[in-house]
Amino acid sequence: MGVAEVPPPIDIRGLCLFVVSGGRGLTVTNALRLQPGEREMQTEQVVPLALPRGRKVFCELCRAPATVRCGGCGVTFYCEVEHQSADWVSVHEKICQLLIPLRTVSPFYDSEKKRQHGQEQKISREKFLAELTHSVAQKCLFEGKHEDAIPAALHSLKFTISVHGWNSIELVPAYLMLAEASLGLGHLSQAEEYLSHAQWSILKTPQCSPTIQSKLHRNLGLLYAAKGNFEESLYHLANDVFHASCASGTNDVAVSGGYFHMADVFFRQNRMDVADSLYTEVTEIWYNHFSRLIDHQFESLLSPAEINVLPEEETTGDLLDESQQAEATQMLNAILEIREQASKPQPAKVAKVVFALAMFHYLILDIPKAHELMKKTLRITKTVPVEGLEESVHRLVKLIKSKPFYTK
Repeated sequence: MGVAEVPPPIDIRGLCLFVVSGGRGLTVTNALRLQPGEREMQTEQVVPLALPRGRKVFCELCRAPATVRCGGCGVTFYCEVEHQSADWVSVHEKICQLLIPLRTVSPFYDSEKKRQHGQEQKISREKFLAELTHSVAQKCLFEGKHEDAIPAALHSLKFTISVHGWNSIELVPAYLMLAEASLGLGHLSQAEEYLSHAQWSILKTPQCSPTIQSKLHRNLGLLYAAKGNFEESLYHLANDVFHASCASGTNDVAVSGGYFHMADVFFRQNRMDVADSLYTEVTEIWYNHFSRLIDHQFESLLSPAEINVLPEEETTGDLLDESQQAEATQMLNAILEIREQASKPQPAKVAKVVFALAMFHYLILDIPKAHELMKKTLRITKTVPVEGLEESVHRLVKLIKSKPFYTK
């Protein structure tokens, strides 16, 4: 049974309503400084009697009545300093001044042309802020900072709603980020609520991309796994693999996440033979992906005239995006830990994972770590040769030694 069998309610507990400021009615009470080098967070106390008659202000994060506001922009309100601090650390510091033109009273336009131009500027600003806050939230998720991701994802959702409306498929990425952050914090009921909104939007949009559907099913799979409903979890994770395969191909790294989480479910069910085969499949996908990238760099090393003239950080930056780096680190290190702690040692499989990690660290220019992992691979393969690994190790050794910051 899916999460969204009936249309979810439109109002997400008031989280997606804009706060429109006006009137001052505040006094400066304190200014909180975060870490050295960061901008100062200024807090002003709300004085209700100084606000215009009938005007109420609410917290940016929880919609409770506001008692303070940001002294930097003057247009963002909070129920308490703790919520202001959470928003500031997450994203508000980056967008503080950008909110002012959106949340102040619009000027009077003396012509329809000027009014349309003003509306276009507003939409353009909201689109920019939706993308910026989405990027910030996604980065927090990559780094495992689930609590910091939530305010940024809420901002992204609000700006996207303002631009595209409540029923748009464009809202789904923000819902999925909020669900992922909630799952990371163990807030299962909140994650289920966000996923129900995402699923309902997708059901109403038959032409929705398989990439989005893959992400939805992955989050549903993780939700049901956290609830202990393993059969439902495996159903959604299998759908994740199917849609990811449709979008990127059966051997693409985008498919590995579904396999990895399915393996975790089988592992929890003590179905070790199935889990082992899936962990092996995940390792092979990443190993082959990294090998192709390493082979390309090795060919460039042999043919210097064909090396890209762009700086190295620009050429390597396209090899692995932030999402791939985060997934590779999570999956391969988890598999390595499982392999090394297994009751029956499988050194050949351990070596494959270790060398995949060595290639990964080389590709992200962490050369000392790549060198350390490469030496570990060589120690393992001295006793148990791994078919096809010797040539790959030789190529990586050559590449590592070609780096100016290589250390023996």
